Amino acid sequence: MKFTAAVAALLLSPVASFAPVGLIQGKREIALQATVEAPVREPETPERVREVRERFRQASVDANQAKGCVKEETGNEWWRTPEDELSRKITKDKPLRVIIAGGGVAGLVAASACHSKGMKVAIFEQASQYAPYGGPIQIQSNALRALQRIKPILFDEIVKAGTVTADRVSGLKIGYKKGVFMNLGQQYERGDWLVRFDTLQPRLAATVVVDRPVIQQILLNHGIPEGTVRIKSRIASYEELGKGKGIKVTLTDGTVAYADALVGADGIWSSVRRIMHDLDNGADGFAASGAAGGALNEAEARKMAKDSVLMANNANRRYSRFTCYAALCEHRASNIEEVSYQILLGKDKYFVSTDGGGERQQWFALIREDAGGVDTEPSPENPTPKLTRLLNEFNNKEPGDQNGDVWDDFAHELLLATPEENIKRRDLYDGSPLVKKGWTRGQVAICGDAAHPMMPNLGQGGCQATEDGYRLAEELATVKHTKDVEGALNTYFLKRIARTTIIQIIAQLGSDLLVDFDLMMTIPLVGPFFLTMTQLSMPFILRFLYTPEF
Repeated sequence: MKFTAAVAALLLSPVASFAPVGLIQGKREIALQATVEAPVREPETPERVREVRERFRQASVDANQAKGCVKEETGNEWWRTPEDELSRKITKDKPLRVIIAGGGVAGLVAASACHSKGMKVAIFEQASQYAPYGGPIQIQSNALRALQRIKPILFDEIVKAGTVTADRVSGLKIGYKKGVFMNLGQQYERGDWLVRFDTLQPRLAATVVVDRPVIQQILLNHGIPEGTVRIKSRIASYEELGKGKGIKVTLTDGTVAYADALVGADGIWSSVRRIMHDLDNGADGFAASGAAGGALNEAEARKMAKDSVLMANNANRRYSRFTCYAALCEHRASNIEEVSYQILLGKDKYFVSTDGGGERQQWFALIREDAGGVDTEPSPENPTPKLTRLLNEFNNKEPGDQNGDVWDDFAHELLLATPEENIKRRDLYDGSPLVKKGWTRGQVAICGDAAHPMMPNLGQGGCQATEDGYRLAEELATVKHTKDVEGALNTYFLKRIARTTIIQIIAQLGSDLLVDFDLMMTIPLVGPFFLTMTQLSMPFILRFLYTPEF
């Protein structure tokens, strides 16, 4: 109860779809702001459903085949040899050379932004292929603006591929029947709305949801030259060659590479961050063979659960106390025309669902428990251990779950539409803001989850990584001499740290508060006041997330 109503509102905000209204740069953006109108919900046609699902299928095939990545090396790649003059002026003929570790969304956006500014870019991705985890992701309006500034075609393609979620209601519901203290005040029935958010905003580009492999293929096809990404390439070490003289990077396979700057976009278990911050060797690891943290099979996912516990201790990362089950199911939800995003709140758990486009629903079940847990192996007696557990956790029939609570039917509706093999599980980790340690050292910087891992309840993880990529390239583009790289990277950090710190802390506190939200709402007088202030303050709070310059 120490939170102000405004802060508490932000902590509990769903993945809403407010667009930025801050300063707009460029004629194209001004035109965009002036012409985009508030979205009006139009039911998806059978043709659109087929289009969304087919694009996802084809992008997954392309990712599996590492389309857009290096197929065969020539031995003449620019990064294999240093420039004749390590310390030099930056010219059109001798542009800045940047190596990016990590080929997920953060790395691809950073590479696209740097390439758009005329820099030479190479991405070293440790994974053997792209493997999406959890299905579609939200590209919120602040990230859309960053992409539009980086390269207009990226914005156009993302919007074209996406499904608008700003045309219906979003909000928080109570997951089960809940009374109030001493029967004073309102009786909440399961499925009752606690807070609803109108996410329609005229004239502004609305948030869209897009499948992760589709986003990756758009960035590969339109953001960077083919062959920019080298897979199976994990950084083992790097060496500063002197101020303005660049970086020597050594991969685990013995390959040596040279660049003027190194950017670690290699995720929460970042190898670049481990070296930069002098962490123990166990602080990073080969967490998964699929880029963007995706396990390629159940055996690998089980190994990840154990390895992550050890890496977190060495990397100063925090276990959120939540394990997360997630899936994308092909199902036309019963509330699809009215609701785009909702959270069902319960005791020590909550169930999140969002429209995934193409008559599909993406859902997440977050349950508070110790780290490193795994589900039992399928057996003849229980061929669906994950699904069986979740149906019990969110039981919609008497006697209810382990707490005796009978849940709203919607969670069961989606669970029953999901095959066991589609359900993935992982423990959720984040970390404290790196205000003191920083994101840069010399000619090396980090971005995305390597710099600011955050809980998913604000839907801003990938969006903040996108902002990072834009700002990083903007600062590097000011470099006139390689001696300026260190200063440019430090400016990037200084311009980003305050914003990401606020969002990171809020996401962390918000996730913890969600599981106690149902209890707070049942306190007489306090509950109704808290709900009212949450509802009234949301437009102002969301403006902070989506409007500041970055």
